[in-house]
Amino acid sequence: MCTYVKFLFRHDEFSCLLPPPWNTLPAMSDAQNIPDKTTGWRGSRALWLAAAREAFLDSGLDAVKIQPLALRLGLSRTSFYWFFPDRAALLDALLEDWEETNTGTLTAAAEAYAETIAEAVLNLIGVFLPGGGFESRLDFAVRGWAHQSEEAASRVNAADEIRLSAIRAMFARFGYAEGEADVRARTVYLVQIGYISMQVEEDLDTRLARIPDYVMSFTGTHATESELSRFHARHAASR
Repeated sequence: MCTYVKFLFRHDEFSCLLPPPWNTLPAMSDAQNIPDKTTGWRGSRALWLAAAREAFLDSGLDAVKIQPLALRLGLSRTSFYWFFPDRAALLDALLEDWEETNTGTLTAAAEAYAETIAEAVLNLIGVFLPGGGFESRLDFAVRGWAHQSEEAASRVNAADEIRLSAIRAMFARFGYAEGEADVRARTVYLVQIGYISMQVEEDLDTRLARIPDYVMSFTGTHATESELSRFHARHAASR
């Protein structure tokens, strides 16, 4: 006995007759709740998102389209709809990924344990170095996206405020007055964003050599030799 099944594909609705056992086929909106339907030849949500991120970084937002991503992954176009209802949902997931990766990494560093403000600032600077967790190329790309999209611009503005708030709180934790904490937070953050926005080409040794003076400029205090030694030890693998 055949079962009548209705499918939704993009904006067009069509129907067909399918024999059992396909009478148990889930709606596309339910696909993510069924583990055995989200792996294998359809790929996975993480795989589609990774492909979208790679295409975005390589070729810009216009490259993040379903059919080119399917070709990149060697999957069918319809596989996409098991994980995202449409392209807009994929773009929103890209922004969420950026927020978790960069804003999450920065705020965690600002809140990390430190015995002095110099050590706290070193923790923060470290996330912008290779292997530190903050993906500068992704930040640059999303900021470019914000020039084309009000939604992306709103998300960027919100992220900037979250990041600045975390750095302000870091300075306040070490006794800086509200106004001074705000200015120092802006100085730290805008220098780092300046590096990204200007796409500064600077070898790692040069940047590391400048860090003690950056710490002094940002905090008004010097990092101790032991603090600098621990910092360099943590980042030695990236050299």
